[in-house]
Amino acid sequence: MEGIVTPAQAGRPRWILPFAAFAVLFFVAAEVIGFSVSPAERDMGHLQKIMYVHVPAAWMALLAYGFVFVLSVLYLWKRQERHDLLAASAAETGVMFNALALALGSIWGRPTWDEWWVWDARLTSTAVLLVIFAGYLALRSYTEDPERRARWSAAVGILGFLNAYIVYMSVRWWNTLHQLQSTPETVDSGYKLGLRLNAFAFLFIMIVFIALRYRAAKLERLAEARLEEVALGDPRVQHV
Repeated sequence: MEGIVTPAQAGRPRWILPFAAFAVLFFVAAEVIGFSVSPAERDMGHLQKIMYVHVPAAWMALLAYGFVFVLSVLYLWKRQERHDLLAASAAETGVMFNALALALGSIWGRPTWDEWWVWDARLTSTAVLLVIFAGYLALRSYTEDPERRARWSAAVGILGFLNAYIVYMSVRWWNTLHQLQSTPETVDSGYKLGLRLNAFAFLFIMIVFIALRYRAAKLERLAEARLEEVALGDPRVQHV
C-alpha cells in the first residue's frame, strides 16, 4: 500500500544473514581457541586473556572512525546520500566498540592498577574520542534537515578522527601507565594466534553491524522522505 515504507525498498542484501551467522561462529571459535591454547601470563595469569576482546574492540573502534573520516570526505566531495548514511552507520558501530574497549580496559585495570579508572593519556584520549562521536550521533538526531545534517556530521566526523591519531600515539608521546600498542607481532608467540583470530572475528562482526545499521538508516531516510511528501501534500502519496 502506498505511503508505507517496506524493507524491500531499502534493499535486503542476501549475504547479510549468512555472513552474520558465520561471524558469530567464527567469534565463538576464536574465543575458544584463544582462551584454551594460550598459556597464563606470568604476572597477570589468565586475566591477561581479556586482551583477546579488549584490544580487538579498540582496533575496531579506530577502524570504524577511519571509515567515518573517509566517507565524510566522500560526502563533502560528491554529496551522495549513501556516503552520509554509511558514515553514520560506521560512527554508531565505532561508538559501541569504543565504549566496549573502555569498559573492558576498566575491568582489566582494576586488578592490574588497583583502580577502575586513572587519568592516563591513553584512557583519557579514548574517552574524549567516545564523547566526540557520541556528540556526532547527537548532532544527527537533533538536526532535521537531511542536507544540513549530512554536512555538519561530515565536518564533525573529519575533525573527530584527528583525535583517533592522538589516541593511537598517546602511549608513545607521553609517559603512561598503559602499555605500548599491542599487535600480533609485539606479543609473545603464545598469544599471537588468539589475537589474530579475534581481530578477524571482531572485524567480521563490525562489518555485519555496519551493514545492518546502513539498511536501517536507508529505511529511516525513506520514512523521512515519505513524511515530507505527506506534509507538502504530494498527491502521489496516499494517507493510510
